Amino acid sequence: QVQLVESGGGLVQPGGSLRLSCAASGSIFSIYTMGWYRQAPGKQRELVATITRGGSTNYADSVEGRATISRDNAKGTVTLQMISLKPEDTAVYYCNCKFSSNREYWGQGTQVTVSS
Repeated sequence: QVQLVESGGGLVQPGGSLRLSCAASGSIFSIYTMGWYRQAPGKQRELVATITRGGSTNYADSVEGRATISRDNAKGTVTLQMISLKPEDTAVYYCNCKFSSNREYWGQGTQVTVSS
């Protein structure tokens, strides 16, 4: 069993930056992939970025070049930093972790609103 707790988010002006953090507790040493997904009103949840235990990263085209994901395996934390935020980045951001068995867990979500 794994619990994910997100922090960060809030209201950000267009062109601004944000930092989202997620801390996992429980069986963290067996986690294979950690990442961030987001869901805007009326849209499906979509990938933002993921990072494997070995440090391989994957980014959505929409955030490529603006987002950086990092991970501390020992602490079970994953961080997402984004710059040059746009109104279309507004969404609820969810932390996710997956095991090699494909078992996965989700955080409760944190709201990010990009608006002037």
